[in-house]
Amino acid sequence: MKFMQEKLHMKIHPGLNPPPFRAHVVEINENKIMLSESYCFPRGGGQPGDIGIFIGDNFQSNFMETLPGELIQHPVKNSDLFVIDDIITCEIDSISRNRNTKLHTTQHIVSALANDIFGAETVGNQISKEHTRLDLLFPDRDKFNSEILETRFNEIIKTNAAVNIYQWSREKIKSHEKMRHTNFLDRIPTSVKNLRVVEIEGIDLCPCGGTHVDNIGLLDNLNIKNVKSKGAGKLRITY
Repeated sequence: MKFMQEKLHMKIHPGLNPPPFRAHVVEINENKIMLSESYCFPRGGGQPGDIGIFIGDNFQSNFMETLPGELIQHPVKNSDLFVIDDIITCEIDSISRNRNTKLHTTQHIVSALANDIFGAETVGNQISKEHTRLDLLFPDRDKFNSEILETRFNEIIKTNAAVNIYQWSREKIKSHEKMRHTNFLDRIPTSVKNLRVVEIEGIDLCPCGGTHVDNIGLLDNLNIKNVKSKGAGKLRITY
């Protein structure tokens, strides 16, 4: 019987300051530790995976960026310390998680505003330790103005709009007139009936498995550092 892991990061909102948790070690694959359940966010959608520390009865071990899979993978440098069925404590690095959570929520708003103002579609994004990059495809990229985007963003976060999480059916997602970013739905197995939807009230609505703040007033002002051509109709903005 295949073990079904409960991926708790999908159920907790807001994504700031994740709690420590205890879980059983259920699989060890080379340098990767898999647990019975995990609050860790695994890398995906341009958002880095969590990092942190495991605490056992007689040891501590840092884990590196968590990776996706049927079981969330927690890479370590000393997997020989771990034993199947042992119960360990996991402490997620809150500084890293909180930064990524805020930047990921920022990306939602930047993408929504770029679409509303310039008709741009987000075709790529990635959060790194140094910056965030966002790739946008425009009907006419010559109309893009970074100052307008910055000003609108910095005004809108002052509204303190709430960020809400829902579980919606595929049909409701596909039929909702304000829903963004639904092209990927066809790649998700039809056995998955309901999907997690993120709403930033009055600003954005889309399916998303990332971590988010619950109030956009917590976000920092947008400061676009660079705008670069990425081919026909495309620009990469870095902030």
